[in-house]
Amino acid sequence: DTCIKSFLRHTCDEVVSADKMMVHARGPVWHRKQQAQGIIPKGLHGLDTDGTWSYSRSDGWVYGHGTFCLVACRTRMLGAFKWMRNSGHEAKRMWLETGKLKGLITTVLMDSKADDQALFREFRRQRGVLLLTTARKGADKSPARQRMVKVLKQRKNKQVYKQRRYTVEPMQGLLKDIFEIERCWMRGNTNNRWLFAAMGVAVQMHQYRAWQAGRSPWAIKQEVLDR
Repeated sequence: DTCIKSFLRHTCDEVVSADKMMVHARGPVWHRKQQAQGIIPKGLHGLDTDGTWSYSRSDGWVYGHGTFCLVACRTRMLGAFKWMRNSGHEAKRMWLETGKLKGLITTVLMDSKADDQALFREFRRQRGVLLLTTARKGADKSPARQRMVKVLKQRKNKQVYKQRRYTVEPMQGLLKDIFEIERCWMRGNTNNRWLFAAMGVAVQMHQYRAWQAGRSPWAIKQEVLDR
């Protein structure tokens, strides 16, 4: 948190983009009905009992752990990479994480999981921050929601929102590529919490060095892996 605050102050990068990534648990899958009943089938070894289920259109249902990723848009630098429950709501996590950046950012970008009129209102009221997201079709019936959608559809805001495509989304791809985290390295919430944080710090350090040297902060794989 100290690293991203210092970097944002130094660069005046006021727009951040956030997203959640699902990572498959190490070991077998604990089926939802059996997990809900607390039943571990006989012969099912190496199960990560801390894993949870979540769904996305691109990946379908995934049993495992989640990561929360925050990226500074203008410099395209990693701001945070942290563990979160796979079943956790990324918009709620975004609210908590960006609260630490009050006064440093003006705009936050997130996918349709953040499509919530109350969240949009509280970002502006409590923090003076504009939340840009994708609005669900056919849900703009109340006057308050219609006003929110009108703001989201402004040309300048739609242009800003496009930054997600080349910031947080490819950043998650970079982390996956460097650390090969299609599947968790370890089991359990505690182990994955510190491991994901360590991965994030390693990328932050090497991206900052590359940025200071005038090099691409994306071409850092070999440096991170010390090869």
